[in-house]
Amino acid sequence: MSRFLSIELIRSCIRIATPLWIGALAGIFSERSGVVNIALEGMMLAGAFGGAVVSLCSGQAWIGVLAAIMTGIACGLFHAVVSLRCRTNQVISGVAINMLMSGLTIFLMQILFGNKAQSPTAPRVLEVTIPWFDKIPIIGRIIFEDVSPITLIGLLLVVVTHIILYYTRWGLRMRAISENPQAAIAAGVHVHKLQYLGVITSGALAGFAGSFLSIGVLDVFTKNMTAGRGFMSLAVMIFGRWKPFGSLAASLFFGYAMALQISLQEWQVPPQFVEMIPYFATLVVLAFVSGKVRPPAATGKLIDR
Repeated sequence: MSRFLSIELIRSCIRIATPLWIGALAGIFSERSGVVNIALEGMMLAGAFGGAVVSLCSGQAWIGVLAAIMTGIACGLFHAVVSLRCRTNQVISGVAINMLMSGLTIFLMQILFGNKAQSPTAPRVLEVTIPWFDKIPIIGRIIFEDVSPITLIGLLLVVVTHIILYYTRWGLRMRAISENPQAAIAAGVHVHKLQYLGVITSGALAGFAGSFLSIGVLDVFTKNMTAGRGFMSLAVMIFGRWKPFGSLAASLFFGYAMALQISLQEWQVPPQFVEMIPYFATLVVLAFVSGKVRPPAATGKLIDR
């Protein structure tokens, strides 16, 4: 039993789950403002690429993280303009961004580095140990010892997002827009401004999540390195019922399933059984969640100016 709850396995779970819950927070900000955002995969990929390239060029990993966030903001702004100003179907806009970033990052790697598969090694964000907190039994070793600062910031963002959504005027208005936009308009809310802000914030968080992949865990950008994590973030958001702490719990569940998959490969378990674990975990979650989750009522619907 200790193998399934070992400290190293839980640490691996948190590391794998980090981009998932940050990506889920990105989805929450967009969809709670009434805009469907299935472009998280492309935004995270763009952030990972921008972070790695700028980190390589500047020699400073945190400048790379900032560049990843700015890249995500640019993607979010593009999605907002196309969806809200041009009134294009939001799902089609998201798919277009995913396809664009998948091809554009490969093209730019060929132009910049002469290699379509992988960038040169870039400075990465180093792990830190938080003094005093690392002495806490068990929890200290799991969360505060040799942990990526991006993971710690991601945990803080869960709390901040919860406070914004449920204890601020901005959050109240965002939730009103996604449930009953006409009532929000009647109350004098500038709906489109808040939607722009929500989608741009979503892009910033998605870019931040992408930076964790390229210069948080690794020190290179590789072709299509998000490997579906943007889509998994959407699943995490749905399983978490569009709530920050719910999304965190769902991401840890997926992270544990993936970490267990990796660990079982070392225990000489039949590979067919190992490979099915994440999918089986998804089916289990769907069995409990399906039919019980209600998305925000007005998400994805065009609102008259």
